[in-house]
Order: sequence, then C-alpha cells, then structure tokens
Amino acid sequence: MAFGKKKKQTVTDPVAIAQQQQAQEQQEVGAAFQKGVTALRDFIAPSSIELESTHFQLGTRYARTYYVYGYPRQVYTGWLSSLINLDEIMDMSMFIYPVESQVVLESLRKKVGQLEAGIQIEAEKGRVRDPGKQAAIQDAEQMRDKLQVGEERFFRFGLYFTIYASSMDEMEFVSHKVESMLGQQLVYSKPATSQQEQGLNSTIPQFTDQLQIRRNFSTGALSTSFPFTSADLTQENGILYGVNMHNSGLVIFDRFSLENGNSVVFAKSGAGKSFTVKLEALRSMMLGTEIFIIDPENEYQRMAEAVGGAYVQLSLNSNVRINPFDLPEVIDSDEAENALRSNLITLHGLLRLMMGGAQAQMTGGGATTMPALTPAEEADLDAALIETYSKAGITNDPLTHKSLPPTISDLYDTLLHMGGLGPQLAQRLRKYTSGTFAGIFSQQSNININNPLVVFNIRDLEDELRPVAMYIILNFIWNKTKADKKRRMLIVDEAWQLMKYEDSANFLFSLAKRARKYNLGITTITQDVEDFMGSRMGRAIVANASMQILLKQSPSAVDVLSDVFKLTSEEKKRLSQFPVGQGLFFAGQNHVHIQITASPTETGLITTNPDQVKQIEQAGEMQGSQGSVDLGNRLTPGV
Repeated sequence: MAFGKKKKQTVTDPVAIAQQQQAQEQQEVGAAFQKGVTALRDFIAPSSIELESTHFQLGTRYARTYYVYGYPRQVYTGWLSSLINLDEIMDMSMFIYPVESQVVLESLRKKVGQLEAGIQIEAEKGRVRDPGKQAAIQDAEQMRDKLQVGEERFFRFGLYFTIYASSMDEMEFVSHKVESMLGQQLVYSKPATSQQEQGLNSTIPQFTDQLQIRRNFSTGALSTSFPFTSADLTQENGILYGVNMHNSGLVIFDRFSLENGNSVVFAKSGAGKSFTVKLEALRSMMLGTEIFIIDPENEYQRMAEAVGGAYVQLSLNSNVRINPFDLPEVIDSDEAENALRSNLITLHGLLRLMMGGAQAQMTGGGATTMPALTPAEEADLDAALIETYSKAGITNDPLTHKSLPPTISDLYDTLLHMGGLGPQLAQRLRKYTSGTFAGIFSQQSNININNPLVVFNIRDLEDELRPVAMYIILNFIWNKTKADKKRRMLIVDEAWQLMKYEDSANFLFSLAKRARKYNLGITTITQDVEDFMGSRMGRAIVANASMQILLKQSPSAVDVLSDVFKLTSEEKKRLSQFPVGQGLFFAGQNHVHIQITASPTETGLITTNPDQVKQIEQAGEMQGSQGSVDLGNRLTPGV
C-alpha cells in the first residue's frame, strides 16, 4: 500500500480567519488577566527573602535557624517545655527516623568491643582509667539488653528551630536567651551557618530534612521530647478565669471539683485582686451559685445593683439589725439537736471579742496583749448564756428553736442580776446594749434575705466594730448555709482584719474546714500578706484552700509566698513584676501563669479604677432620662 504525502491546506475564508484572530486575542487577554489575579500564595509569601550566612530576612522580619547537636547523658521529661513556652515567635521541627534493632545491636556490639579493648590497652600501659569510657560501656550494655528483649527501640532524631525578630539587635538578644536556656540543661545548639536556606526549608511545614543533623535516641529519651507538655487548666465544666500565658489556652475551671471549694487571693493594692474575685462571682452566678460578700470598702455596690443583688449596709445609723443569738433552721435532725450548743460556742468567741478578747497590740513598752476572759469569767458567761436562752423558752430540744431568740440586751440583764462575776461582765457589755454601740447587734434581726447575691457593706462601721461585725456576719451566713446545702461562695475581703483577733481567726478557720460539707466555698482576700501568713491560723487557712491566686506582690511579701507555695526562682522573680491582672493561678497540684480577662460589659460593672468609673458615670449621664428609667427598671432594691 502506498501513501501519498498530505498536502498543507491554507485557510482563505475571511470569516474563518477572523474567528482565529478573535480566539487568539481572547487567549492573550485571558493570559494577561491571570497574571494580574492575586493568588493565595501571593498573600502568604513574603515580599522578598535575603539570605546571609548567619541569618536571613523575610520581608521586614529577621530570622535565624538553629540545630541541636549535643545532649546530656540523661534527658528528663519536659526538658523541651521551656523552649516551647518561651514568649518568642518560633518555628520548630522534629524529624524522627526509626532504625532496625538488629542494625543497632550489631553496631553496639562493635562499639563495646572497641571500648573494652581501649581500656585494656590503657591498663597494660599503666595509664589512669578513663571514667567516661566505663560509663559508655555501661550505657551501651544496658541499651543492648533492652533492645534484645524489645523494651526499647532506636531512632535518629533531628531538632531544628527558627527564631524571628524585628531587628538584628532583637535577634541577638533572643538568640542569646535561647542558647542560654538550652545550655543550662546541657543541650547545645548552633546556628546553621551558611545553611540558612536549608534550615528555613527544614522548619517550615513541608516535611523536608535538608540539614540532616541527627542524634541517636532510644524510645525513653525520645518520649521526653514530647512537645505538648505545658500546663493546662481547662475543664469541660466551670467558669472562664482568664488566658493561660504559657500556651494562650483558656483557663476554664470549676473550683468545687477540687478537694474543697476554698480559695485565697493575695495581691498588693491596685494589682486587681477585687477585680478578679468580682469577675469570678459574676460568672459563677450564671451557673446558679449563690454569692455572699463581706465588703469593707464599698467596692461591690455597683455590681450588686446591676445584677439585682441584695445590698446590706451596716452602720450605727442604718436600720439594719442582725441578732447573733439567732439559731439556724437546720433540717438535719442530728445537727438540729446540736444547733444550740454550736451557737453557744460561737457566741463565746464573739463575746470574748466584744469584751476585749486577746489581740496583740504595740505599746510604748513593746508588745502587750489585751486581757481575755479568765476561766471563772468563762464559766459565769456560759451559765448566763444558757439561762438567757432558757428564759426565752429555748433548750436543746429542736422543737423549742422556733421561739423568738434572746438578744445581747437579755444577756446583759441576766449577767447583771446573777451572782459571781456576772455584774462585772455586764458592765463590759454595756456599750453594746445602752452605750455607744447600742442597737446594731442588740435587737432582733430585721433582714430575711433570699437573693443569689448578697453584699454586706461595713465601710461606715467604726474600726473597733468591724471585726465584731465581720464575725457576726460570718455566723449569720454560716447559719443560712447550714439550713439548705445549695452551692454557695463566701467572699471575705480584707480578711487580715479578722486575723488580728484570735477568736475571729479561729472562727474563720473552722468555717474553712467545715465548708465543704455544706457545699460552700470560701474566698479569702488580703493585701497584708506578711500579717496574714505570720499567724498560725492564716497559714492554716491557706493550707485548707485548694485554689490560690497570686497577683503582683510587694518585694517584702515575695519571700514569704515563695516559701509557702514552693515557687521556682523564675516564678519568684516574676511575682513582683507582674502587670495588673496577671499572676499565678494554683489549682490543686497544677499552676499556670494567667491573664485575667473580662468583657467590656463586665469591666463596667466591676472595675474600681477611678478613671474608668468616671467614664462610666459620664456615659450614664449622657444617656438622658430614658436611660435612667431603663436602669431603674433593671435594678431591684437590696433588702
């Protein structure tokens, strides 16, 4: 079969020629358009890259890649966490290559033989033994045993990281910090000199090991390099406390999931301790927790009014009355039988406080102690208390506990007309019944609060009455807590005022020990750390708190807290340098560096910063009369 050559055909049709030209023009226009389209790679790629021998520049950022070449004989779990949690921008890559155990066993056998031969030759020549070689033989033999039985496997491990900075000065600073941090653990690193491009390719997420600098690691050693070992305090349930500064995670925690729901908050003035506690209270209320607050400085009024809470203002001029002789409405039959006896014990501590209980005071001659009640006075006072309740028809029988309780005025009359030391004790109580402090604690209670948030304000009370008022309020709250075991929080602000007196400190400690049984969590706040921790009861209260928050401290308090909480040298150094709102958050055995965060709405409700409060008040005035009406409808009266 013969084939002829195909002749070339020429298009002479004008229409076809025009169509071809139009198609070609469209193709050229499309290609030009595609060149101008911005693709994803144009967004993520730097504007330029400039490579030097010791660093490279990506756009306006400087960078340097390191490789790790030396490790100590033993590495420990979490040795890499200091580098991972470093507050610097960093890319890190790990390359792990498994090695056949048989290959490693053969290599180790040869290595052991070489080392033993070397030791024998040195011994024949009379040289001093080399401890390094003997340690190497011991390690190799242990590795051979573990590899032989499959307990360990062998790997080749490469670790590279790239650090970034805004300038060369910053680059040198960060480089020195990283090298020093690793060097302290006998982990040695070097910049990838003249291989910065290969280092960049090895640390960006494309799985290419262009540096190929590796060390031998066993399974145990490799497991210590697990990167995700930073402290984490995130639970499925709980409230948001802030941001974990170690890993930018959220600290979501339920304090009642610990051994007890107690917490302590230590901070110097202005460090944000009240802000932190108010934020916790506000968010806990959303989960159904009832809140009681003892407020000595009128810091919680705006928050209480905004959420419809009860605001109880105690002062000699107010109409609020709390009777310390009130008995709890206990449902439990066993506790009901002991209700009177328990309240008598509480009243003993209160009356010692009111009559001048033991308190260390400084005088010109040194430290003295105000006289406490003598054993004889204690006995007469106990008899008078029992008789006072008996006159009101109240005995150990729980059925009599619904009778109207007596008051301090009734106790005064009983003491005045009994024999022994009664009249002398009555005179010491007189200022609370008919003297300067009469009325506030010597009449029947006129408050019956049923509110998820109750604030007791004692700012306007005289200094001498404050510890007495705090004691009585604590007892009032404790009686309410025992009546029904709802989840509650009790916040005691400026608790150092209670720590000054032995009886009130003992009472607060007893509440802290027994609170868990009644589903109560006690939050103790103080800025006088030295005084609080200097007392035996203060340290006991801290020991009975499963959660602690340490914000910025004065230098004099850092040593005290460091000793109590066993802080590391780095945590101790930071404790006096934290900015406002940052601190250490302890929950059980775990603790993290936390940044307390609040929304603008929450900040407006709980801030005590004078400038912020002034801005809020000015904003409220600008809303006009309609805004005032809306605000009034949203708030409810306190009591």
